[in-house]
Amino acid sequence: MMSATSTLALTHFVTLADSFDKDKVTPGVLGFIVFAVIGGAVWLLMKSMNKHMKKVDFEEQPEGGEAGTASSAATAPEPKTS
Repeated sequence: MMSATSTLALTHFVTLADSFDKDKVTPGVLGFIVFAVIGGAVWLLMKSMNKHMKKVDFEEQPEGGEAGTASSAATAPEPKTS
C-alpha cells in the first residue's frame, strides 16, 4: 500500500518524464568528462609554455659576436668637426 507522500512524489516524476523529449540530444556526463579533459590539457599546455618562455633569452646577439660590432664601428663615417 502506497502512502500519500510517495504517490505525490511519483506524480511529479511522471510529469517530468512526459516533458522529456527523446529526440533532443544532450551532452550528459560523457560531454562533461570530455570538456573537463580538454580543459585540463589546455591548462597543462599553458603551464608548460610558461616554463619554456621563462628560459628564453630575448637579448639579440650580433651575427659575428664582438667582431661584428667592432667592424661596423670601424666602417662608420667619422663625424666632422669644424
